[in-house]
Amino acid sequence: MIMDAGELLRRYTVGERDFRDAYLRGADLRGVDLSDANLRGADLSDANLTGASLISVNLREANLTQAILRANLQEANLIGAHLNDANLSEANLTDASLRAANLSGANLIGANLSQALLNEAIMRGTNLSRAKLIEAPMGRANLTNAILVGAILEGANLTNAVLTGANLEGANLSNAILNGANATGANMTQADLSRARMSGTNMTNVILSWANLRAAQVTWTTLRGANLRRANLYRTKLCWSNLTGAILAEAVLIDANLNQVNLRDADLTGAIMPNGVTHE
Repeated sequence: MIMDAGELLRRYTVGERDFRDAYLRGADLRGVDLSDANLRGADLSDANLTGASLISVNLREANLTQAILRANLQEANLIGAHLNDANLSEANLTDASLRAANLSGANLIGANLSQALLNEAIMRGTNLSRAKLIEAPMGRANLTNAILVGAILEGANLTNAVLTGANLEGANLSNAILNGANATGANMTQADLSRARMSGTNMTNVILSWANLRAAQVTWTTLRGANLRRANLYRTKLCWSNLTGAILAEAVLIDANLNQVNLRDADLTGAIMPNGVTHE
């Protein structure tokens, strides 16, 4: 269904809401109100929706490649949508569903995705710096090489997510769930992982220098070659984890659970051990 922005707005104004498969490529829709509209399967690639109100809009499987969506997308249906290289910086996506959506290369700097559904979403190379992802379900999401500097992921569920090569420097992952996740080579420098749950997680070569893992559950996890220099591991549960070749220099391990932990070739220089004694 081919139409221009003017026709779309005229029909919306008179009460029409069904615009499935509409062709609106490159349309100028800045500041419009299309709340509750059905745009399932629509082509809005390269469209400009800056400042638009898209509350509860249905954009399931829509093509939004390179679209500008700095808009209000609260409770929007974006399941399976194509958002490659789209600009969603500062967008409001609270309670939206982006399950299995493709956000590769998209800009979500400062976006609010709190409690948004991101299970199985593809976010390869996506920029989520300073984004809010509080309590967001992100199971099996692909965040390979994603940028999450300063992002707030408090209470997020990243079970079986892929975070290989991701940059989470200074991110807040307190109370997050990363069971079964693959974070090989991720940068988590100065990240807050206090009370996080990481059981069966692959954190090979991850950078956790200066990170806060206070009271985190890091059990049956691979941390081979990980950099935990000066990390806070106070009361961290590390039982049965593999820290072969890990750097733990000057880390705080007071009251940490190291039962059955593999510390072969690990660097513990200056680390404060569970009994409070500094390792030579």
